[in-house]
Amino acid sequence: MSEHITRTISAMLEKGNENHNSLKFIAHNVDPSRTNQNIEYKNMKIQSAYHLLFDDALKRYNTKQTRHDRVIKNYYEKIRTSKQEKPFHEVIIQIGNKDDTNATSPEGELAKTILDEYMQSFQERNSSLFVFSAHLHMDEETPHLHIDFIPYTTNSKRGLDTRVSLKQALSKLGFKGGSRSDTEWNQWIVSEKQVLAKIMEKYNIKWLKLGTHEKHLRVLNYEKKMRQEEINTLSSTISQLSQQKETLTDNIEQVKNEISEIEEKLYI
Repeated sequence: MSEHITRTISAMLEKGNENHNSLKFIAHNVDPSRTNQNIEYKNMKIQSAYHLLFDDALKRYNTKQTRHDRVIKNYYEKIRTSKQEKPFHEVIIQIGNKDDTNATSPEGELAKTILDEYMQSFQERNSSLFVFSAHLHMDEETPHLHIDFIPYTTNSKRGLDTRVSLKQALSKLGFKGGSRSDTEWNQWIVSEKQVLAKIMEKYNIKWLKLGTHEKHLRVLNYEKKMRQEEINTLSSTISQLSQQKETLTDNIEQVKNEISEIEEKLYI
């Protein structure tokens, strides 16, 4: 890359999709021939992560309960079905866009190097955000990171003493929040962008700030929405095929019974 180059930084919160990151599902915009260029930093099952983080706290909590209906059998399921907290969060980090930092270009390779360096210190920098899945994708148009994490707090006076809480997890990292537009999450995002920008500067790339609603963020949002729709369509197809299989199985059983009845009549 030449000197004095500028690039945007995208950092957005997404509804996590474990299947996409582990490549169990291949979206239309993925080039399978470049999948081997991806980097997998961590690929832990979320249920395993919950056991690691919360089993001891869950045991302490349940031991104190005098009413059976307050005992929590599965903390992951409790959070998954809760309206207050999400079981995990995903942040997508990207440098530039498909036009100026395409994954197949030298600029894309440099972006991969920078994102990799950024990722190496992410967990240490964000100790209360437990990363259970993290991948750098080079098989789509622009290099980007998917980081899935469980925000948690310790020494809690309410519920489990170690429990899921995005607000408290970010507070522990120093982000207290203010107005509706200056939330803990927004403060953290800005901080993470600044960390990435410092790494970019080492490679003579300056952060091009375009404001809060960058065009490329809208494009990312659209692409993720399309991917989710593809997943929903495939899930529906699987369900339909399963139903067809059950119907065919029933038909086969019926035919077998009819054959048995005919054979019995033949031998009477």
